[in-house]
Amino acid sequence: MTAYPVGTVSDIPPGSSKIVDVNGRSIGVYNLNGSFYAIRNLCPHQGAALCDGITSALVTSDRPGDFHYEREGEIVRCPWHFWEFDIKTGCMIVDPKTRTKKYDVTVERYEVSVDEENVIVHV
Repeated sequence: MTAYPVGTVSDIPPGSSKIVDVNGRSIGVYNLNGSFYAIRNLCPHQGAALCDGITSALVTSDRPGDFHYEREGEIVRCPWHFWEFDIKTGCMIVDPKTRTKKYDVTVERYEVSVDEENVIVHV
């Protein structure tokens, strides 16, 4: 396992993200309430830069016209066709079998790193 430093904790404050290049791979690193996650910056549908899309909440509904917003900031929406992915798992919201690659993230003394095999992002 080779770790790749990609920044410091202060580079990616809670609620924000940073796109980094790790050994030729574009990866989005997200800080969700102090926990760090990393996903491939590539939509599996047609190859858009997934992490350039907006992050939002998961919208659920019990009945027509009744919407609930859950998991604020944990969903990234592809900028091309609006496919939505869970930042924590890399899975597509409506079809969890479709996914983008998820990488492990570690934080060591405020430094964020990514592992090449599993892409571990150290924060």
